[in-house]
Amino acid sequence: MRRTRKHNPHIPAHIDQAAIPAAVFFDHRWDGVWYTSWRDEGGNRKRMNIAGRTATLGDLHRIIEERNGVDRESLNHLCNEFHASAQCKRLAKKTRDDYEYSRNVLLAIPTKLQKPLGELSVRKFTSALVQRLVDRIADEGTPSKAAHVLRYLRRVMQWGRNRGYLEINVALGIEAPAERKQRRLPNPKVMGELISRAHAMGQLTRGQPGACPAYLGYVMELAYLCRLRGIEAVTLTDANELEDGVQTNRRKGSRDNVVCWTPRLRAAWEGAKAYRRRIWASQSTPIPAAAERRFIIVAAHGGQLQKSSLDSTWQRFITRAIKEGVIAEEHRFALHDLKRRGITDTPGNRKQKQDASGHRDEAMLDIYDFSLPRVSPSAD
Repeated sequence: MRRTRKHNPHIPAHIDQAAIPAAVFFDHRWDGVWYTSWRDEGGNRKRMNIAGRTATLGDLHRIIEERNGVDRESLNHLCNEFHASAQCKRLAKKTRDDYEYSRNVLLAIPTKLQKPLGELSVRKFTSALVQRLVDRIADEGTPSKAAHVLRYLRRVMQWGRNRGYLEINVALGIEAPAERKQRRLPNPKVMGELISRAHAMGQLTRGQPGACPAYLGYVMELAYLCRLRGIEAVTLTDANELEDGVQTNRRKGSRDNVVCWTPRLRAAWEGAKAYRRRIWASQSTPIPAAAERRFIIVAAHGGQLQKSSLDSTWQRFITRAIKEGVIAEEHRFALHDLKRRGITDTPGNRKQKQDASGHRDEAMLDIYDFSLPRVSPSAD
């Protein structure tokens, strides 16, 4: 954690001392000079003068960024500047969290240039490019995600335009996707068939027709049995394994709970760990000592599986299943819908379902619980 600087009365008055870059200092002797300091490989202290006393705060940040290899033209840089701004920090926490999520989605989008979107020059973006990005995310079956990303990009680019980072906000006028109002509930038979298919296709060698990563079947099982979002399933670790069950790691303010072991849940959990051992052995992956760093679900390279990679794997899997006639188009559902099926299938009354789902607000059950109450007739 960076230590707070003490006020230096010699620093020029036009400089906000709280915003001076780390490792930048002011030497007031003679005419005054800004310098940076570091230790070399031998541990010797080194110094380099980088600017005179008339340099602005923006000049200092630009110089340090250039020394650190930061591309000031990139979308990464624009987003970082926006999130560090006073305008962003004044936003409500819920809005900032949504923007943080949208930034992570946006910057990681792969491009034909073999580099993520965040590394591209934002000044070269066009309206057509932004529209293709939004359509692409929406076509993956996640129109709400596409709408969030578009709203975020509009806000960031407008902020950047007003401050000289770019000349035009190309995200204005983009057609927003229609966010679905209906909530899909997977058919139990179809869900079971797809889970079995994921396990079967996961046994195929990479490159064989229909092959998919072996982790997909385990993610589907954990998402359904523990009523988890996709991101919650892929961030489970050995620390979540308790003697009596799986301790959840819910997002968005939901309460955690412990999902008690059943033979099916134990089989899914142990199957995921067995797959992890095979991957770690084949990749010679160093095994983290801390339980909270040993993720139950791992990617083919042995590291943590990213949510974006899971989403891409799911879309390829479900699209192929429809194309090959395994399921009908009307039976298509999203990975997140497995949580809805899990809550709906949870036995008990409404209060018990709410405890199982972790929702703090009972009204959320109207979104996730599609079961029909069993009631007595009004009279004998």
